Amino acid sequence: MSPRYFEDFSPGYGKLAPRAVLASDAPRLDLNGDWAFRFSQTGLDEPDGFELPGFDGMGWDRLRVPSHWQLHGYGKPAYLNIPYPIPLDPPFVPDENQTGDYRRVFDLPESWDGTPAVVRFEGVDSCARVWLNGVELGVSRGSRLPVEFDASESLRPGRNVLAVRVHQYSSGTYLEDQDTWRLSGIFRDVALLARPVGGIRDVFVHADYDVSGGGGRVRFDVEAGAPVEVSIPLLGVGAAPATETFTFGQVRPWSAEDPFLYEATLATPAEQVRVRFGFRTVAIDESGVLTVNGRRVVLRGVNRHEFDPDRGRVVSKELMRRDVELMKQHNVNAVRTSHYPPHPAFLDLCDELGLWVMLECDLETHGFDQTRPEPWQRNPSDDPQWRDAYLDRIQRTVERDKNHPSVIAWSLGNEAGDGQNLAAMAAWIHERDPSRPVHYEADRLGRYVDIYGEMYRTPAVVHRIGQGRLRPGEMFYPAIDGAGDPADDRRNGMPFVYTEFAHAMGNGPGALAEYMRLCEQYPRVQGGFVWEWIDQGLRSTDALGREFFAYGGDFGEDLHDASYICDGLMFPDRTPSPGMLEYQKVIEPVVIEPSSSGRISIRNRHAFLDLSHLRFTWSVSQDGDPIADGRLSVPHVAAGECVDIPVPEAYGEGERWLTVQAELAQPTAWAPEGHVVAWGQIPPAATSAPTALTDTRVPAESVGEHISLGPARFDRHSGRLVGLGDQRFHGPQLVLWRAPTDNDLAWAQGDARYWKDRGLDRLRHRTVSVDAGDVGLTVVVRSSAANSDWGYLSTYRWDSDGRRLRVRVRTEPFGYWPERADSFTEAMVDPDLPDEERKELLRLDKAPSLARIGLVWQLPEEWSQIQWFGAGPGEAYPDSRQAARIGRFHATVDELQTPYVRPQDNGSRADVRWAEITDRAGAGIRIEGEPLFSLAARRWSDRHLAAARHQTDLVPEPLIYLHTDHVVHGLGSGAVGPGVLPQYRLDVRAADFAFILSATA
Repeated sequence: MSPRYFEDFSPGYGKLAPRAVLASDAPRLDLNGDWAFRFSQTGLDEPDGFELPGFDGMGWDRLRVPSHWQLHGYGKPAYLNIPYPIPLDPPFVPDENQTGDYRRVFDLPESWDGTPAVVRFEGVDSCARVWLNGVELGVSRGSRLPVEFDASESLRPGRNVLAVRVHQYSSGTYLEDQDTWRLSGIFRDVALLARPVGGIRDVFVHADYDVSGGGGRVRFDVEAGAPVEVSIPLLGVGAAPATETFTFGQVRPWSAEDPFLYEATLATPAEQVRVRFGFRTVAIDESGVLTVNGRRVVLRGVNRHEFDPDRGRVVSKELMRRDVELMKQHNVNAVRTSHYPPHPAFLDLCDELGLWVMLECDLETHGFDQTRPEPWQRNPSDDPQWRDAYLDRIQRTVERDKNHPSVIAWSLGNEAGDGQNLAAMAAWIHERDPSRPVHYEADRLGRYVDIYGEMYRTPAVVHRIGQGRLRPGEMFYPAIDGAGDPADDRRNGMPFVYTEFAHAMGNGPGALAEYMRLCEQYPRVQGGFVWEWIDQGLRSTDALGREFFAYGGDFGEDLHDASYICDGLMFPDRTPSPGMLEYQKVIEPVVIEPSSSGRISIRNRHAFLDLSHLRFTWSVSQDGDPIADGRLSVPHVAAGECVDIPVPEAYGEGERWLTVQAELAQPTAWAPEGHVVAWGQIPPAATSAPTALTDTRVPAESVGEHISLGPARFDRHSGRLVGLGDQRFHGPQLVLWRAPTDNDLAWAQGDARYWKDRGLDRLRHRTVSVDAGDVGLTVVVRSSAANSDWGYLSTYRWDSDGRRLRVRVRTEPFGYWPERADSFTEAMVDPDLPDEERKELLRLDKAPSLARIGLVWQLPEEWSQIQWFGAGPGEAYPDSRQAARIGRFHATVDELQTPYVRPQDNGSRADVRWAEITDRAGAGIRIEGEPLFSLAARRWSDRHLAAARHQTDLVPEPLIYLHTDHVVHGLGSGAVGPGVLPQYRLDVRAADFAFILSATA
């Protein structure tokens, strides 16, 4: 059987040559709105009359354009990361191919009579066949790419009928295997554009900045039907021939830090267009460093899918602006448009507000990586039959977005293997637009790209890359050993970026600071893009009407990748996650820290701006209470420079912390005056210690079924604490497990599997002995799982001065704890560390692990108020704690929870000195740690938390579980990237710690 039109290797037919988006004064007819819509579960091979003139579409439904039909009751959303939703049989697709027929009736204004026109679609997923008044205009593939069809011959005065048949699957599906929801339909704008005779069809602006002299040069390549004049008011250019090259002695350059735009008006007698542009020059210098306007740039970026939790990839301009504002407010300076060109309005905002953009083509063939017996069999990237489709996609990408100063690099696509078609795409870009470098991560030997990129490499691997130690032929994925002289490897002279790193799925990512620190250590390591910007959870309701965010499997998909769709720094409603706040802190453009001389060091990380746009404030706290504050005088600090300034004087006893903040001195387009850009804390010489018990010790006494010790009561048989003063509660018990995070569950990291195999989630406790004496109470407890002879033996030594209670805990493992089966071996460890330190880290990498070593207490449900002195206000873990500052904080138990889309361990507060857990009247307990501890509290058990699929599954119990952890395991990025770095792993080991308890009012 010959291929059907939607299964052809070609990119389609009937399309006009691609061109830039231009703001034109030519007439435009917006065709968005309600369209007649007919849905079929199967593909309709041939037109069946709906495109004919006079066909009225009676009985059809109505569907909003733009939208996805799956979000309006036609079919269902499906989420897949790597696998294809169809059999691998390119270019063919199954007969079960959902199809939507669209029909729009519009009236052509009388003023348009005889005017040439085009119909423009900004995005249709995945194949569109278009008719106007019964005349076929053509077929398009390339879902996230614009397409124009000539409508001139088919238009008629008065009533017109535009009809579009859209297929869910087509040959284009094989080139669009992106990690996102599979959603179909006309999901971007549709318009009829007048194209007047003698008008301007296309413009390519070349605006270069003279790094040495500060001047600028601009040239306009214009395709028009008549001579064109250009005006640039801010530069004094008025009605000059557009064929000229304009040179200026001084211009204000464009950068992401100072996004200054000029506007040019180009005109013929028939049409006038406006183009905003910025003077900037992108180059790679002789040392292999990516520069803009002569300055090295570091990309502190994110990978961004277009997403709205209610509308899928239909994103309003207001929401696009909100995204850019949030990025700027959180110190993000760069975006990779994963994995397709975004709506063109998003790039306008990047130009206006200032973001570096790596603009990516609509291309991914990742599912071919799963072919067997060998991966990448029949991959289109190396098949000449697909060459035209590949070139069509990159041409439509570049031509649409070539005038945006924010776009500083082109990316060929994502995870499409390697092959001749990708090399042809790179060659076409190099010829068409040599002003920007080319990136593509899967060109791992750097043969046809200009920027070397890798995904999810460990800091140790990046360390080697930064040193320029790659050997010819060496690849990290798949692992191929190289040989020869590093001087012969082109990659050692190329800029390196983290194409994707720090996978932000669930609770995480960890080790952000380690990655970004390498950018300061090695000039060619120039940052990159966290995966990803936002959790793509679709807003849904359960049978009880409760709202939750859905992920893979929630719509009955046969094949899905579960919650991997929720791997962003922002929750679906665009609330920043703790991972976002951590990244914001790590990538601050100003570093405030103690200097070696005992002063305050203020370092400017900006590439272009000095710090005159900021004001600096300081405050001092004593044991968490503010005691002094003021403005800090900071001298001029140019881009890349550092100054040391004196520490403000503040007197007082106790533990004192100095906090310095850098704030916006004036409002900007993306944040108000006073917005905190950066902050730092200067620590005291020592932290405060718990108030010691008095020298007096009271004896333990048996009273009925209880043992009393000062204000405390214990169960006589189990030795468990059951009350303190007038307060009744239960605890503590040893806990070694946590509700696994997404990173814990990673197949490569294997921690959650190891914990489950060891039975840490189902420990049973046996009291070995309870000994009451004159100086206190000693309780020994054996903790182990069913059918196991390994576990922990804990000794609790309780004593009291009659008013307060102290417990000193010694816990140690017994039995056989085998090494973990999976580890990241030497790739996890910095090769420059001293041998003994490297050996210890490698031991930790393979050592048996625990989730935590700590105690859990069961408290009354009314004890919902928590105040603590320690790190906060948000959660913190060993490898994700930069965003936490030391202070005194208050929250309810409910406010301590982080609502990750898939419930998991969350909410740990680190470095706690003391905490008070009380009811609203202040009655409860105070806990002080020896040493500092981590605190978490919730209304459900860890097992309940681990069993939940959504937040709506978490039903409060009539008590509060309080965790006081001596030490906890790190987070890592193991859901896709490296697991917990060895220095943040918690191995099976003995531990000693103590708590002092007292009753509150």
